[in-house]
Amino acid sequence: MESTRVDRWLWAVRLTKTRPDAAAACRGGHVRVNGKPAKPATTVVAGDEVRARVHDTTRILEVTRVIQKRVGAADAATCFIDRTPAPPPESAVPVARRERGAGRPTKRERRVLDRFRSGES
Repeated sequence: MESTRVDRWLWAVRLTKTRPDAAAACRGGHVRVNGKPAKPATTVVAGDEVRARVHDTTRILEVTRVIQKRVGAADAATCFIDRTPAPPPESAVPVARRERGAGRPTKRERRVLDRFRSGES
């Protein structure tokens, strides 16, 4: 097995839940192979770079092994090298948040929020 379809490979290495999802991602322009937009039937071989946007995250993968059948998660992890950069760290500045469904803030809570937003302690 030297090459396979990109939609089949994405499904086999468990990047998408179903093969139709992988094909839809390709048709939607969310998959690139070696920098070029990929159709579902685009072939991938070992050494190719696959960029796939999955769940609002762009994953950058290098194909190390081509498989056509869906395998276990441990086996699937050996089929690619993940070159996705680490996400940026969360901001150090705390953000004032209220519990969902807590209703309007009381007068006291509003004063605390106003002090917090203006920079006072």
